[in-house]
Amino acid sequence: MNCRRPCLVWLVLAVALAVLASGCAKHEAAQQRLDCPGLDGGKPVDPVLLAFLSRARAAHHLADQYEEQEEPAGAIAALEKLVRGPVPGGESPPPEAREVLSDTRARLADLESQLGRFDDAAEDVDEGLKLAPEPSYYQGHLFEVRGLLEDRRSKALAKSGKTDQAKQARERALQAFEKSMRVQAGVIKKAVPDAGSP
Repeated sequence: MNCRRPCLVWLVLAVALAVLASGCAKHEAAQQRLDCPGLDGGKPVDPVLLAFLSRARAAHHLADQYEEQEEPAGAIAALEKLVRGPVPGGESPPPEAREVLSDTRARLADLESQLGRFDDAAEDVDEGLKLAPEPSYYQGHLFEVRGLLEDRRSKALAKSGKTDQAKQARERALQAFEKSMRVQAGVIKKAVPDAGSP
C-alpha cells in the first residue's frame, strides 16, 4: 500500500473547507429566508478545527515529500508530530479530527511496517482503532493495514527461519484482511441496502 495516493485526509479537509465556503450571503432576515429557507446562518466552522485540518494537510504534504525522496523515517517523523501534537477537543476530538488522526495512524503503521518496525506499526493500528470504534471506512482501513503489517512480519520471520511465528503472523494477517472486508461490506450495505450480502 503506497500512501502517496490521495489520502482520505484530503477528502475530510475538502469537505470542511467546502462547508466553510458555502452558505448564504447574509442579507436582512426576510431576504435570507428567501435565499436559504430554514437556515439561520448555522453554526460557524470552528477555527481551531480548521487550524488542525490545515496542520494535518501540511504534515501529509511533508510526508509525501519524504516518501518521494525515499526517506520513510522523515515521513514518519512528520506524521508523528501531527498525532502527538495538539488536537481540537483534547481527549474528545470532533469526528473530523478523529477521522484525520485514524487515517494518519494507518499511514504511520504502513510506513513503520515497511521499515520492519512491526510492533510500532501494530501500536499505531491499535491507537487508530480507538479513534474509529464504530464500523466505518476508517476502521476497515485500519484492519487492512493490520493485515498488511502482519503479512510483512510473517515474511520477515520466515526469512529468519522462525517458521512457527511466521505462521502465526500470517494467520493474524488473514484474519485482519477478512475483518477489513466485513467492515467495508457493512459500510457499503448501510449506504446502499441492496448492494448485496457482506
